[in-house]
Amino acid sequence: MARYVIKLGSSIVAEDDGELRAAVIDRICAEAARRHAAGDDVVLVTSGAIARGMRVMGLPVRAVRPRAIEDLQAASAVGQGKLYRVYDELLREHGITSAQVLLTFFDMSARTHYLNARGTLGKLLEWRVLPVINENDTTATDEISFGDNDFLAAQVAMLVGADLLVLLTDVDGLFTASPRTDPDARLVPSVTDFAALGALTIGHTTSPLGTGGMRSKVVAAEMATAGGIETVICSGLRAGALGAALDGEPEGTRFSAGEVRYSSFKLWLRYAKPARGTVVVDAGAARALREGGTSLLPVGITEVRGAFDAGDAVQVAHGAIVIGKGICNYAADELAQVKGMKSAAVRGVLPRATDEAIHRDYFVLS
Repeated sequence: MARYVIKLGSSIVAEDDGELRAAVIDRICAEAARRHAAGDDVVLVTSGAIARGMRVMGLPVRAVRPRAIEDLQAASAVGQGKLYRVYDELLREHGITSAQVLLTFFDMSARTHYLNARGTLGKLLEWRVLPVINENDTTATDEISFGDNDFLAAQVAMLVGADLLVLLTDVDGLFTASPRTDPDARLVPSVTDFAALGALTIGHTTSPLGTGGMRSKVVAAEMATAGGIETVICSGLRAGALGAALDGEPEGTRFSAGEVRYSSFKLWLRYAKPARGTVVVDAGAARALREGGTSLLPVGITEVRGAFDAGDAVQVAHGAIVIGKGICNYAADELAQVKGMKSAAVRGVLPRATDEAIHRDYFVLS
């Protein structure tokens, strides 16, 4: 048995005018049902609630996605239930019970919420229920959105321990340049080294109702493969493409799973927990963090930037280079008081302070 996360972007769910691509969604649900019947676990991550809501309300959508946050949230409120009903009815025709799961960036960034989401999804899969996941656009803001759900799909894949993440788009995969504008663009069939992608022209071009583009899909693939999850970017519009990708056949662009270097906690810290500030360290502390796997003590800190509380994540930098990210045991104002001090001196200023500004178990290298 395998566990798949399949993500449908706005350009797969809806036409540029907001009309649902009913036949496309039907075909993808049928493929999901086939895998489910074979004993595999399937999770669908969908965009399109805003597009659906705007279409229902008769709002103009062909030219451009609306920008005002209240318009986006209201459109999502109208469209979300109606979009899920389409999935629910199609899956029910195949005898599958589905569940609507709405997540926000906060659900991913707050550790307790993250664990709760993981527990809920795990129980649904245990019950043989197929989750249909979307960002809760009704409450999300520009600062806490997932980029057409590409990042959400990668987070969900890591959350459920997927074997494969498939990101469906309206082109055949990652190309050497935009196939829409460059007739010489060639499909990149596989990626094993993300550093090699620097020579490619990977843009943000998306549909009028989307927010992602190819760049966000490549970043999502990098996130998932860092968690040991193979990822494929392929067409969601061409019949047979999804099935081929799930079967491991050459289809779209396949990103090889990387060696898992981090625990699930550190993957969460690296990719889901936002940094609220920056701690600058001296050369000795930077070397110890990179090479020795040690904790960061106040003595090694030279500067504190930003306003953060104890328990927030902060970037750790040496000069202009970000070394990693960690959970800080001090608030910014406390750390500013004791930076550069040895532990005994720190306790003289803050009697209840811990020795470590960032414990090594709560730090991850960039």
